[in-house]
Amino acid sequence: MKLDTVRGHLDAMVLAVLEPGPLHGYAIISTLRSRGGGSLDLPSGTIYPALRRLERADYVAGAWSVVGGRKRRTYELTQAGRRALANERDTWKRFGDIVEVVLGSD
Repeated sequence: MKLDTVRGHLDAMVLAVLEPGPLHGYAIISTLRSRGGGSLDLPSGTIYPALRRLERADYVAGAWSVVGGRKRRTYELTQAGRRALANERDTWKRFGDIVEVVLGSD
């Protein structure tokens, strides 16, 4: 999938991936790829700026940890991030309904 197609929805997708629990950056990339059936093969140069943006917005909190002897930054949703994700889901649902009406073949 082209990066331009994903760009406007990346933050919401990252929030959704973090909903079950904290993940480090590479795990976020892997989970997006897996959930997207391999179609979301996003470069780290796309994900890490999104994580920094979400952290500045207080939607995610990052913390350093050591995993397998390697230092990694792990991210988790904040309460504000959970509210933002719920809002994004509502907006996406309304938008999807409108697109279905406009593009529907009925």
